[in-house]
Amino acid sequence: MDFDIIIIGSGPGGYVAAIRASQLGKKVAVIEKAEVGGICLNWGCIPTKALLKSAQVYNYFKHAEDYGISVKGEVIADFEKVIERSRKVAENMNKGITFLFKKNKISLFEGFGKITDKNTVEIKKHDGSTETLKAGHIILATGSRSKELSGIKQNGKNIIGYREALVLNKLPKSMAVIGSGAIGTEFAYFYNSMGTEVTLLEYFDNIVPLEDKEVSKQLERSFKKSKMAIITGAAVENVEAFDNKCIVHYTDKKGKSNIEVELVLSAVGVVPNIENIGLEEIGIELENGKIKVDKYYQTNIKGIYAIGDIVPGYALAHVASAEAICCVEKIAGLNPEPIDYGNIPTCVYSVPEIASAGMTEEQATEKGINIKIGKFPFVASGKAAASGNKDGFIKLIFDADSDKLLGAHFIGDNVTEMIAEIIVSKKLNAKAMDLIKSIHPHPSLSEAIMEAASAAHNEAIHL
Repeated sequence: MDFDIIIIGSGPGGYVAAIRASQLGKKVAVIEKAEVGGICLNWGCIPTKALLKSAQVYNYFKHAEDYGISVKGEVIADFEKVIERSRKVAENMNKGITFLFKKNKISLFEGFGKITDKNTVEIKKHDGSTETLKAGHIILATGSRSKELSGIKQNGKNIIGYREALVLNKLPKSMAVIGSGAIGTEFAYFYNSMGTEVTLLEYFDNIVPLEDKEVSKQLERSFKKSKMAIITGAAVENVEAFDNKCIVHYTDKKGKSNIEVELVLSAVGVVPNIENIGLEEIGIELENGKIKVDKYYQTNIKGIYAIGDIVPGYALAHVASAEAICCVEKIAGLNPEPIDYGNIPTCVYSVPEIASAGMTEEQATEKGINIKIGKFPFVASGKAAASGNKDGFIKLIFDADSDKLLGAHFIGDNVTEMIAEIIVSKKLNAKAMDLIKSIHPHPSLSEAIMEAASAAHNEAIHL
């Protein structure tokens, strides 16, 4: 065998698998058809966060007087430079992963990888030539791409997906964002902050529909304060694209309607990249359009594994990375703990931010669990008042009989940095009293977690 492990794809699943495998003494090859780091690093998680930071800084300047600071002259956001900064951040991260590959003696092959048997991968290179590699184990980590609906066909010009949204050459005057998951919500916030007239359309009755309903309502209020138009319960039927405008046709509770905008961003989800990689030829089983795997990510073919967006579960970078480590450690003969998919943090990096883990109030109620809820608003937080960002709250859900923490739902400033406390707490089977009796720093936003737990016991001090 040429290698111990071949990995197809170098996103947050693939590159993490490669590095961990190298640490465990394995000879590793990675096959990548595009940029090292995958969509997340080059066209997703990282560059979008750079854009969002620019938007946040711009908003701080626009509200400088709220902090007692006078800004002389007009505050201008140079859209081209904002985009340029985002691309540089992604490029530097890409170089960082390339350095780590060299440091860990990982062999990188550029081209499109396809499994031809359980030990063989054929690489079709960009110049048209082919190369064959062999290994005892093959890991598929090919990720996902923007989903297209039949009536919202992306043309790359005025009906676009997330990739094009990252590199527009000018700021659009108006934009319709279809879909309010993390991608749609973050881009809606960014472009609205930059000065675009944004309309956010969501098929379900609430934006960010997978989040707790109270979180959804708070985000909607915050977005409307910033003059963003929001239409929920909207089934988009089709988009007509013209040279200088788009007409979005949709149906909501009021009936058929339409809006005219300069640009449409389709953010209706992602689909796994599983075409033409050899699945059918060697008989790898699928489950609801994704690759079926066991708890250690082995497919029905021994020695072939799959991780990340192409397997059932969360399509999140940090989940792909965790699956990568679990998979590789099992291959190496260790005994890793299977991932608990009931304790996964999900985050939306708009302003206000959203972070959640575990059950929502609705889910716990549907299961018939006797629950108690502790909630603490940031309007009562000294740190939030000092920072000038008081929108949002901390909501914790406990089993009323055992006092065990079941779920957490945050919305507010920097809450994506706070949710890890909940992940650790749930993993250690923490109870409300554990959070109440754990001293949190004052003043801090994190003490709202302690206060929310206290509220569940009617012991909140600052509420």
